[in-house]
Amino acid sequence: MFTGIIESLGEVKQLEKEGGNLHISINSSITPELKIDQSVAHNGVCLTVVAIDGPTYTVTAIDETLQKSNLGELKVGDKVNLERAMVLGARLDGHMVQGHVDQTGKCTAISEMDGSWFFTFEYDTSYNNVTIEKGSISIDGVSLTVVNSDTNTFSVAIIPYTYEHTRFGTYKVGDTVNLEFDVIGKYVARLIALQT
Repeated sequence: MFTGIIESLGEVKQLEKEGGNLHISINSSITPELKIDQSVAHNGVCLTVVAIDGPTYTVTAIDETLQKSNLGELKVGDKVNLERAMVLGARLDGHMVQGHVDQTGKCTAISEMDGSWFFTFEYDTSYNNVTIEKGSISIDGVSLTVVNSDTNTFSVAIIPYTYEHTRFGTYKVGDTVNLEFDVIGKYVARLIALQT
């Protein structure tokens, strides 16, 4: 489990394809604190540390993960949002994020508003995921509150700190992001679907 509060931005140093798997090597300030078998969220995707070499560690994404997330689009030099698993008994500053990406979305608009930013995203509704205004959403692992919600789009407001310390500062219209919808909302939507 994660909180959606990004600890660090990592930089992709190497990508190695092996069958349907992708080994991703990342240089990060949190590497000295990691250990093999530890779970780390990468753009919101929970992956296991499989190797550590100095300031760089490696994780492996399987084909299923690459199909449902933006990790398959990574290039050497790209920045990645990183968060280690939450510690039981610690404060939960964001919201409960599982590290299981539901689907991807596309950035459709970015606007600056007096020092903050509004980002709008569009997603495919055939997966039966929904957002609600003032509900929680995780975008590339960042815990956020939905400020506008429509059938297949939603917006979030980004403060300067988040803009500067996560991938939000690099987004462009058309970029693909990982979406993890609120876990309670997913269960409610599933229960309603089963009753109809």
